[in-house]
Amino acid sequence: MDADGVLDPAEVFDELGADYEAAFHEAPLVWEGLHDLLARLRPGDEVLDLGSGTGRPVAERLVGAGCAVTGLDVSTTMIELARKRVPGARFELTDIRDRDFPPESFQAVGAFFAFLTLSRAEIRTMLERVRQWLAPGGTLALLTVPGDIEQLVVPFLGYPLRVTSFAAEQWPELLEQAGLEVLSTRSEPFVPTGRGSADTERHLLLSARKPTS
Repeated sequence: MDADGVLDPAEVFDELGADYEAAFHEAPLVWEGLHDLLARLRPGDEVLDLGSGTGRPVAERLVGAGCAVTGLDVSTTMIELARKRVPGARFELTDIRDRDFPPESFQAVGAFFAFLTLSRAEIRTMLERVRQWLAPGGTLALLTVPGDIEQLVVPFLGYPLRVTSFAAEQWPELLEQAGLEVLSTRSEPFVPTGRGSADTERHLLLSARKPTS
């Protein structure tokens, strides 16, 4: 909890647990982003799932397709759930800002809402690191909630959460500045289900790749 009485992300997601999965499981762009990854992957490919949550549906479907999945999450509850639900993946309890990998370790990276609790400087840094971690031609699926907001406290499934993002038109520029080639962008409204009041939020899915040369 910070000085303003706002829980840190680990505390929020520890409290939410499986309710988070229930709230966002039917989000159309989660499934479209997952489909984008699966369409470009082969059995045995290494995939990094940033902010892996309960492991469903992303890690679960990737493992089912024969991929070797590494999931990172800051929440103890989420990691415990993921290890039970997707035993075929490797999950690590860690802050994504603190973990590093050798260059070209992964054929794909998924970041489904993983950057919303970072600062703008940290988002830029993470995009550059993702480019380094991707093999040439590797794919990034990034799902976020766009908005010109920075460290804004918003209600999130019954808990106050401090979030940061960029306007929708800025996201492709950020990926390109990090050295990634944007393949597509899609945007749709979605209303999370479950506990707590939830307003309609707009989701933005970006698919990108690391250039081969």
